Amino acid sequence: MKTSKTVFAGIGVLAAASLALTGCTAAAEAPAEDEITIAFVMGAESDPFFQAMKVGAEEEAAAQGVTLVWQGDPKNYSAETQIPIVDAVLAEQPTALVLIPTDPTALQPSVDKALAAGVIVANVDTHVDDLSKVLTFITGDNGDGGAKAADAIAEQIGYTDGESYEVVVGLTSPTATTNVGRLDGFTAQVESKYPGISIVDVAYSESDPEKAATNVSNWLTKFPGLDGIFAIDGTNASGAAAALESKGLVGSVALVGYDAYPDNVAKIKSGIFTALIAQDPAAEARLAIKSIVEYIKTGKTSTAAEVVIPNVTLSGSTSDADFEKYTYVAN
Repeated sequence: MKTSKTVFAGIGVLAAASLALTGCTAAAEAPAEDEITIAFVMGAESDPFFQAMKVGAEEEAAAQGVTLVWQGDPKNYSAETQIPIVDAVLAEQPTALVLIPTDPTALQPSVDKALAAGVIVANVDTHVDDLSKVLTFITGDNGDGGAKAADAIAEQIGYTDGESYEVVVGLTSPTATTNVGRLDGFTAQVESKYPGISIVDVAYSESDPEKAATNVSNWLTKFPGLDGIFAIDGTNASGAAAALESKGLVGSVALVGYDAYPDNVAKIKSGIFTALIAQDPAAEARLAIKSIVEYIKTGKTSTAAEVVIPNVTLSGSTSDADFEKYTYVAN
């Protein structure tokens, strides 16, 4: 999906032109605040990205005086585990659903089911195929993040025109829209600016750092001259760092990861990571809940139909203040 590049600081476009579009309850019929229940279903609860998102969700729910139901598989990031969780929360008849779909197509029926039941739906981080009746979709700038990762790898390996380089990409899922967007951004930047870099392989971890570490170990055997790794999300970054450490290859292979997990941020200073692309998961969650409550109360929202929050590149030259600002915080 091509994003509208609506920046977080520039929110102000109406997301829904009419109540009929979403099938949501009119403001005059809105439930009292203490009756508003927002179900928030994410991908894999053990992932620090989602733990940081939970902090933002809980803060905003408390500020708005609404009930938050936080649900997700403890570890697995897959449609197979997520769909029954969505079914279970919908059976409790929440007022709204914030969904981070693990697969855009497989979770579309779940969104359709919620909408048919009069549940307001927002997507955060990832999205389903059809957003026409979703109140808002809030995400990081994934294409830009992929491009920034390509730049960081090229700088670390000392890219020179006419030379050849091998890099690999570790993903969680072939269909998660965040992963697809980051890979597309990375690939486009490599093709346009660094034609000597070849993406020689990709592999998937299902949000499991141990699988990610195994993937990297396999790559290091298959490609003994490997120059760089783009670990496209936090769990892949953690697994890749562990593999390079165990092989004694820290500094020999450029490693650019995604997500500012506390442990991974610490590894920038020790040279394990060339850079990390940081998002703001707490801000995404807060805005989703704020938008839903505003819609319930007024029948409209000032949040755009699609909001793209900029990424930040963290590297060895980043200030301590920025490290503290962007490192993910969990309860």
